[in-house]
Amino acid sequence: MGKVLNGKELAERLNSELKNKINLDYQRTGIKPKLAAILVGDDPASKLYITIKRKTCAEIGIDSTLVKLNRECTKAELFTKISELNNDTTVHGIILQLPLPVKFKPFTLEFIEKIDPLKDVDGLHPINKGKLFDYNEEIVPATPKGIITLLEYYNVELKGKHVVIINRSNLVGKPLIFMFLKRNATVTVCHTSTSDLENHIKKADILVVAIGQPDFITKDKIKEGVVIIDVGTSRVNGKTRGDVNFEEVLGTCSWITPNPGGVGPMTVSFLLQNTYNAYKRQISE
Repeated sequence: MGKVLNGKELAERLNSELKNKINLDYQRTGIKPKLAAILVGDDPASKLYITIKRKTCAEIGIDSTLVKLNRECTKAELFTKISELNNDTTVHGIILQLPLPVKFKPFTLEFIEKIDPLKDVDGLHPINKGKLFDYNEEIVPATPKGIITLLEYYNVELKGKHVVIINRSNLVGKPLIFMFLKRNATVTVCHTSTSDLENHIKKADILVVAIGQPDFITKDKIKEGVVIIDVGTSRVNGKTRGDVNFEEVLGTCSWITPNPGGVGPMTVSFLLQNTYNAYKRQISE
């Protein structure tokens, strides 16, 4: 019977530890960490994600602010807002909520490059991505960091294991390549053009799936004892479903993340950890 990698429980513990650190730093310096979130448009999912992030910030002692721009705003207006936050010494972390409205999507990298790398708590600025290439994980995307921490917390062996990642995004798949390689795993990355996908899945010792197809991974696709990390999120009949049929595979895998309650809470936790790390660097300069 597969054992559950309880991200919700671990995230609560990490958040409690972070809250204590923030309290001590605030008593010493009189300065609180502050996270600024930029939301362009009114995408319901983006609004929900930001609400969750700001709620958790408040719970652990991080100040937060929301900068809202309507979808009719110009590139220049968005660049100006980013510059203002870069120059605001009370702001230690900046996130640009993605995805951007359709008209801005071709310029996403331009906007990310405009963010001060010291304040880039999503870990998407080219400088921070370059550091990860050299295995520096000081500021990396929160979802991959949460996944690695969850595996290490439960003492899941990574060295020498064959990791199959079904995702090649900047937020999940690409960062995980370097993070697993750093820990001496062997990594295969699959995507929409991968031939014979099921053969790759069947060979995985550790399977990370983030494709947004509910219940895509079933018992017949995996090998006995595989560790499964379910990052995908879909809404089915008003309920959240992952990419893995949790109930069906539970008896075949050795470890598995629930969804919800697995990767999601860890992602929020490490976004706040990144904000704290950025804050510490800036107040010590």
